[in-house]
Amino acid sequence: MSYVRYEQKDFVGIVTIDREKALNALNAQVLADLENAIDAIDAEKTRCVVITGAGQKAFVAGADIGAMRGMTPDEGRAFSAKGNSVFRKIEKLPMPVIAAVNGYALGGGCELSLSCDIRLASENAVFGQPEAGLGITPGFGGTQRLARTIGVGKAKEMIFSARNIKADEAFRVGLVNAVYPADQLMAEAMKLAGRIAGNAPIAVRQCKKAINMGLQMDIDSAAALEPELFSACCGTQDQREAMAAFCEKRKHGPFLNK
Repeated sequence: MSYVRYEQKDFVGIVTIDREKALNALNAQVLADLENAIDAIDAEKTRCVVITGAGQKAFVAGADIGAMRGMTPDEGRAFSAKGNSVFRKIEKLPMPVIAAVNGYALGGGCELSLSCDIRLASENAVFGQPEAGLGITPGFGGTQRLARTIGVGKAKEMIFSARNIKADEAFRVGLVNAVYPADQLMAEAMKLAGRIAGNAPIAVRQCKKAINMGLQMDIDSAAALEPELFSACCGTQDQREAMAAFCEKRKHGPFLNK
């Protein structure tokens, strides 16, 4: 049995963590299933990915505490390394990834959402890094990505205090892009995914690469990177057709990813 479901809708891939009775908590099997689902994504057919959790109570309520309570230091290191490896695969997917956060996104769930490019939340979403209250640190990238997303001071406050925040505060501090009623969340996520998938896929992927790589560079290096990625789009069939259509005041044909 796999705890992760994958569905393809046109150019959008939907990844669902499906361990609803355990609030979609992450254990070794869920991480393995998630990695398999990510590895199997067809980059030629998929222009955007949406990740969500089964049910309305939780996106991912965290890592499985029952599975972690008896871990030795070596086992803890391996578990953290595995989670970090899987989440880096998500972060490094060439196409944009949207987290549709329905309910609790705590610990590993918050970290999973942070590995995505865009986070949309339901009104009942709750985010937090409760690890310090459990005698551990965030282990799946939370100490790194949260500070990069909402700023160092707010990230330290959340991590040190282990305080959860609701969707409205998550929006206010920039952790999520938008908040929707629970029954509209997936429709809105799919609408945004469809809009992204409707743009030139080579250009979108180069945009993602430019932003993600540039954030790790000084501004001069990043400015030098941009012309290289810009030039990679020039001469593509998608670029030629889109610009011809613009100049001729007509609607462009379908993007062909070449």
